[in-house]
Amino acid sequence: MDMPEENIKPEEPALSEEIFQEEPILPEGFTPIGDIAHLPRARRRRANRMLVPLAADERAAVLDDLARRTVPSFEFFLFAFLCGAILGAAYLLNAPALLLLGILLAPLLTPWVGLTLAAVTGSWRFFFLTLGGLVVAGGLVFLTGALAGLAGRLWVDLPFSYAKIHAQLWWPDLLLVVLGAALLAISFVRSEQKPILASVMLAYGLFLPVSAAGIGLGIGKSIDGVSLWPNGMLVLLVHLALATLVGGIVLTAMHFKPRRRSGYLLPIFLSLLSLAALVVFTGLVTFIRDGIATTRHVAATPTILILPSSTPIVSQTSTPIPTNTPSATLSFTPTLLSTPSYAMISSSSGGGALLRSEPGSGTVRTAISNGVLVEVLPEIQSVGNVTWVRVRVFNYDGWVLQTVLTATTLTPTPVPPTTTPTP
Repeated sequence: MDMPEENIKPEEPALSEEIFQEEPILPEGFTPIGDIAHLPRARRRRANRMLVPLAADERAAVLDDLARRTVPSFEFFLFAFLCGAILGAAYLLNAPALLLLGILLAPLLTPWVGLTLAAVTGSWRFFFLTLGGLVVAGGLVFLTGALAGLAGRLWVDLPFSYAKIHAQLWWPDLLLVVLGAALLAISFVRSEQKPILASVMLAYGLFLPVSAAGIGLGIGKSIDGVSLWPNGMLVLLVHLALATLVGGIVLTAMHFKPRRRSGYLLPIFLSLLSLAALVVFTGLVTFIRDGIATTRHVAATPTILILPSSTPIVSQTSTPIPTNTPSATLSFTPTLLSTPSYAMISSSSGGGALLRSEPGSGTVRTAISNGVLVEVLPEIQSVGNVTWVRVRVFNYDGWVLQTVLTATTLTPTPVPPTTTPTP
């Protein structure tokens, strides 16, 4: 028998449902910062990622989207090869315009963002995936640079001045790496557009020293006392360590972190490794005290030269005094002369040294073999933190690197003077 509808009582909610509601029912599109539907797409994404704490599923979706965009593709390796080929030609021809073209053709360094993101979130698998892509791209740039260095052996006395510059540490390059790494990490996370400018800035700090190292391995010799290989690789390690530290700090500030406690092992390990690379390869004490421009290349132990002193010596010159009768009496007039200093040519490569008209890029006047004594003149000049000393040899005056000179107590064998009898 059916009960009248007015006698049917509505079902009351359970007490647990009334007290322990899982989540409140909010209007669609509600956020703690208000309605952002009217904002542009880029600003809406930035607001969602930066100002609103993401839930676990939302955070996983964001990371998955970023990871897909950072996986290296065939286009990435193709442009790395083209970039390396042009950089090698630019170093070979000493052409700065080609250097600029090569950097503009560098691939978008999204794998570096993926590597930094994997390190911050503690994903070992994705870290090694992106690291492998960067290693392959760097290997292509290094290989093309080495081939250009082998081609450079066909010519004599190529300057390779730009390769020498980028195989050394410079303050502007470090600042450019820091700025490029920070901008690339921020722009990549906040926007789906390609951060080309920030990528070019970072590629400048990573690919140019790699190509210079390949040039050095190909030519098999140092350039004006600067060893391109392995100095270029050491510069790359410093730049990469600095960029990874900066990128990790930026992503951490954007609320990226490991999901589990065990995930903190990777960021801690990578941070310590990067700091160790910066300390070992730059010398942090001298970096702060004297600036990074102090020691830019691996060279032999500096040789202490005894430069010409101003201590006078007395040279006795005989002056005959005319008399009515022949006399053997001589008067001595003292003359002040500087004490000459000599050094021996002792080069660790090339079998000798080149005597140049000017320090650095002067024309070659003559070649001096190892073991030859040269007179050291009291003039020293530094060009690009490389010390040049003026010497005299074979009736030539010119400049040689201080690192090829070894102090010696030997002196040239004097030639006995010829005397003319006085009537």
